[in-house]
Amino acid sequence: MHFNFLWLEDFLSLAATGNFSRAAEDRHSSQPALSRRIRALEEWIGEPLVDRTSQPARLTQVGVWFKGVAEDLVARAARLPGEARQVAEAGSVTLRIASTHALSFTFLPRWLRSLESVLTLGPVELSSDVLARCEAQMQEGKVHFVLAHSHPRMHGSLESEPYRCAGIGSDQLVPVAQAGADGQPLHRLEKMASEPVPVLAYSEESGMGRILRTVLGRKLEEIPHQAVFTAHLASVLRSMALDGRGVAWLPRTLVEEDLEAGRLVPAADARWCVDLEIRLYRQREGIGRAAEAFWLAAASPPQEASAFISRYRSALPSKPMPGSSGSVT
Repeated sequence: MHFNFLWLEDFLSLAATGNFSRAAEDRHSSQPALSRRIRALEEWIGEPLVDRTSQPARLTQVGVWFKGVAEDLVARAARLPGEARQVAEAGSVTLRIASTHALSFTFLPRWLRSLESVLTLGPVELSSDVLARCEAQMQEGKVHFVLAHSHPRMHGSLESEPYRCAGIGSDQLVPVAQAGADGQPLHRLEKMASEPVPVLAYSEESGMGRILRTVLGRKLEEIPHQAVFTAHLASVLRSMALDGRGVAWLPRTLVEEDLEAGRLVPAADARWCVDLEIRLYRQREGIGRAAEAFWLAAASPPQEASAFISRYRSALPSKPMPGSSGSVT
């Protein structure tokens, strides 16, 4: 009997639902057809995978083991197009970077300029998006690097194998609000506030939102507050804060000029600030020589980076190429 890869997805759908009818609906199939495919998979494995005598249907001991195997195989198959793209691009000088919105506007341009002192950059393709989609691009092999904020207490999908990361900068989330005529914040975080403090919140897919919920979630519950506006872009929350709509936790790199000009002021003391690390993530293997040289320049001491780059100078363009400042896709 020949193995059919679609059987794995049928089996995983059944394992998730415990119901043949629901699994068939999820797979856009009839129940008898899905049941036949599960039987075919069991015949190929040589052991029962599902206990059909229970409701909902339960996995056998072999089924529980095979569920993990099937998940790994499906995930591996999903990565193959990206890995094939990496093989094809191994000799390419184009760097593909996915960056969260806030860093793409503030940190990234200055950082790239600083790297040009030790490395001749070729073309850079920049994709600016929320953290969840930046992570997805890395997992699908569409980018060489992801640039994002991080915190020691937040462990994202790129914090483990098969990825590497390096700290390349620092930032801080600061609770801010519009300044009134007296220079004081129009809204302030106070335990004894007579009315709920209006908060400008991050959406679930925002990396900044993940960090805030992890670090300050319980502490914020002690303050009477109400989320009056939610968005995944820090730049949008900045605009709302400047309009006096509430308190927003914004990266200091984004609001530094606003704070200096007094347009925004801290809405709480330093205990409500969250120190951040700016990290560069990459695939552990197979990113190509130009991307490897870029990683060494960004993540290594200058002497080590220079030695590596000199060995691989032939893999890099001899002069800056058009687009080295980054083209947003």
